[in-house]
Amino acid sequence: MASAAEQLAANLNLGAFSKATELKKRIWFTLGALLIYRLGTYIPLPGINPDALADVFRQQSQGILGMFNMFSGGAVGRMAIFALNIMPYISASIIMQLMTSVSPRLEALKKEGESGRKVINQYTRYGTVLLAAVQAYAIAVGLESATNVVMEPGMFFRVSTVITLTGGTMFLMWLGEQITSRGIGNGISLIIFSGIVAELPSALIGMFELGRQGALSTAVILGVCVMAIAVIAFIVFVERAQRRILIQYPKRQVSATQMAGGESSHLPLKLNTAGVIPPIFASSLLLLPTTMAGFAAQGGPEWLTTITTYLGHGRPLYMFTYVALIVFFAFFYTAIVFNPTETADNLKKYGGFVPGIRPGERTAEYLDYVLTRITVVGAAYLAIVCLIPEILISYAAVPFYFGGTSLLIVVSVTMDTVSQIQGHLYAAQYEGLIQKAKLKGPRR
Repeated sequence: MASAAEQLAANLNLGAFSKATELKKRIWFTLGALLIYRLGTYIPLPGINPDALADVFRQQSQGILGMFNMFSGGAVGRMAIFALNIMPYISASIIMQLMTSVSPRLEALKKEGESGRKVINQYTRYGTVLLAAVQAYAIAVGLESATNVVMEPGMFFRVSTVITLTGGTMFLMWLGEQITSRGIGNGISLIIFSGIVAELPSALIGMFELGRQGALSTAVILGVCVMAIAVIAFIVFVERAQRRILIQYPKRQVSATQMAGGESSHLPLKLNTAGVIPPIFASSLLLLPTTMAGFAAQGGPEWLTTITTYLGHGRPLYMFTYVALIVFFAFFYTAIVFNPTETADNLKKYGGFVPGIRPGERTAEYLDYVLTRITVVGAAYLAIVCLIPEILISYAAVPFYFGGTSLLIVVSVTMDTVSQIQGHLYAAQYEGLIQKAKLKGPRR
């Protein structure tokens, strides 16, 4: 009896053990891929003078280069082979999403299912190569214009820089896809996440060093820590918030005397449907004039200098424009990722309806009405999260990594990864229960 019981217990745990082993392999694969990414951020481009580059970057660290350096895990400051990071791929993906809502051909491909998505993904890769090559060439020209940064300027340096940076971006795109399919979490998001987190210790050390030197008071440092904890808790609360719309399915006749169906479900609408895209776009547009003025410090146009002066960190116009751009992109990107008309048509196709609302056009209008209302709240949430740290950065000289965009990315990616790990654990438990039911057999 004892041996039979042991065999039964071993069989019951076999499925759960295999699932746990698979989860462990996925975690190790993800960590190994991220380690490869971090190593690549320390391999510099050929032909660069690191000392001169450090001086130039120190002068431009408050512009758009500082933000890109944050997303790339310091690769821009070191001008490594992964300096472009995954940003060209993200830009190409957003452009393709815009095109699918404009171009009838791409919209038809999107509706074809898996085969259409593969074609769209291929177009996205082509767009990534094009954007990465253009940005890499612009970086090469910018480096040549700086004093003593490039050892041997010329066409050979430009070509080698374009090939190296474009190849680095394509490798990261492939690495992100491998993490998504063979690891845990979204690979692209985890690459950006690891870049931000990797630079957080140095940012903390820099902040404490400013406190030791007297540049930052103890009250300010404590205020920053309390603010970060409060913002993280606020982000977690809002990112989990949903507006659930009740969907009812009618009963159907399965035999002469029986009816089936009549179930109800919910259509979840996230409070922040746009995610982290609005703050990233708003920051990029606002920091662009500052970066251009920095590169054209001598002989630059007067209007550019005037715009840079009024759009400096902490200025009222900067704060107002920042909030306005966040709100605009929140509504704009939400309209791209969620189509009320398409959702209403799908519900009508499968017999679902919102109680009290006619299927079809009326349902689309209702969904659009609800989505507009919750997007107002989501846009206000993004503005608050990004504006409070921005004020501290401006008036207390807190490192750039404590900005609202970085906290938003870190918390969102962490929540998504933890959810996927929990999903694998639940799947392991479910597998164990299924095997237990099979081994017990039907009751007699």
